[in-house]
Amino acid sequence: MLKVKKIIYERLFPLLILGLLLFTAGSIIFSVSIGQANIPLNESYRILLYKLTGIELGKVSQSASSYITIVWLLRFPRAIAAFLIGMGLALCGSIMQASVQNPLADPYILGISSGATLGATFAILVGFNSIPILSQAGVSMGAFTGALFASLLVLAIANIGGRITSSKLILSGMVVNAMFSAFSSIIVYFSNNSQGLKNVTFWIMGSMASVKWGEIPLLSIVVLAAALFFFTQGRTMNTMLMGDETATTLGINLGFYRKLYLTISALLTGIIVAQCGMIGFVGLIIPHITRSLVGSNHKKLLPLVVLTGGLFMIWTDLIARSMISGTEIPVGIITSAIGAPVFMYLLLKKNYEFGGN
Repeated sequence: MLKVKKIIYERLFPLLILGLLLFTAGSIIFSVSIGQANIPLNESYRILLYKLTGIELGKVSQSASSYITIVWLLRFPRAIAAFLIGMGLALCGSIMQASVQNPLADPYILGISSGATLGATFAILVGFNSIPILSQAGVSMGAFTGALFASLLVLAIANIGGRITSSKLILSGMVVNAMFSAFSSIIVYFSNNSQGLKNVTFWIMGSMASVKWGEIPLLSIVVLAAALFFFTQGRTMNTMLMGDETATTLGINLGFYRKLYLTISALLTGIIVAQCGMIGFVGLIIPHITRSLVGSNHKKLLPLVVLTGGLFMIWTDLIARSMISGTEIPVGIITSAIGAPVFMYLLLKKNYEFGGN
């Protein structure tokens, strides 16, 4: 098994990345074809090719023109958003697991998603999203503020009584998660804004039903910029797994990088939560799956994590909107239904170490 991993790691890695990119393209085409109105795959492919490149293959059928609105304006931006959100959440999970040196960490378990939810819930119910000049930016700012405050609170609680340990960080995150979830519930319970309550209730469970082209630029810039930055941080993140003493010997200030990484992760989580609500466990299960394939070297792990996370969200979003005819299940319910048993399995197996290459 170790030999197979080594072959994948050293020789087949470029092919693995290429295969995932091709599978992603195929998954997006399939995703935009499936829904309340099923569209032939060749029609979806031709519409996307024409819209993206201007190239027109063959004759356009009479029905194709009626498909353009569905494919290009509704389903394609949603598939792109799902891919970016999966990338971001899986990336945050990997960064947090390395930063706190605990493979059970992710934005949901550490309370950062709950902090973002509290901030965004407050912004929606006080009416920031109804003010034209603020609109989505007001909700995003509220989500980021909540996520950042939750991150700082987790670090502060974990610092009580001496040196921060990974166990203290996880326990602190669970406390903050419960506390912020309770505050969100209190705000919702006492609110008189019926439309705001309806939006928040569906949004707390996570959904990409409202994603439009207008949300894609901000999401793309933040997720891709964070991914590119962390792709350059492989050496530092690998050093984090060796411990603070080794890092000090190598001249690396892990305290600075840990705070920097958690702040960027809070920003990324806040933007994602503002776009689609709280989606849990993606940052937990995707890094475990990819780590089992290629080991813990972050120079190779992170590209696989972002692609796998994006694919996971494309398919879970497709399941959420096609499982029951005529209705849509919030995607956060699907990811929690998959992620919670995996989390329990990892705890019971007690095999939640980073492992080697």
